[in-house]
Amino acid sequence: MVAGCVIRAVLLPGMAVFDFIVAGVLVPLGAWLALVPAPEPGARRSRLPRAALVVIAAAVGCVGGIYGVGGGSILAPVLIADGHPPSRAAPAALASTFVTSVAGVLTFTLLAAHHHGRPPDWPTGILLGIGGLAGGYAGARFQHRLPEAAIRRGLGIVIVAVGAVFLAIGLS
Repeated sequence: MVAGCVIRAVLLPGMAVFDFIVAGVLVPLGAWLALVPAPEPGARRSRLPRAALVVIAAAVGCVGGIYGVGGGSILAPVLIADGHPPSRAAPAALASTFVTSVAGVLTFTLLAAHHHGRPPDWPTGILLGIGGLAGGYAGARFQHRLPEAAIRRGLGIVIVAVGAVFLAIGLS
């Protein structure tokens, strides 16, 4: 997370590159989630070795730092696409989002104090946090009522759509 914050503040301060990075992460991730079917019940859930998940989690933390958000918004789709049920992926993603968000806020605040980038936008961050809490609560209440395949495909489609918007913004 800290490395991603430094990369964002020092190496990628402009928005144009940021839009392409967001699109480059979200579009393939969403496509993977939407197109790869869920494992059959009783089958091995996780398709990736544990060591690969550790490397992916570190990369997710770095990308989360570049985004300026907690990495859980990327980690949850990765875990779900890998075959973990949403009921297990969501708590892991929420925990990582909280920890990485706190680390990101502290890092961006320190970087801004040393003239590398802007300080965190507190009103926006607070509103996004409230929205994230509300969405997490709603998701936890309703996820057991939807089939896992619908959750996977719906999440994948939303992720691809958000990535496409960032790509269009970057190209314009």
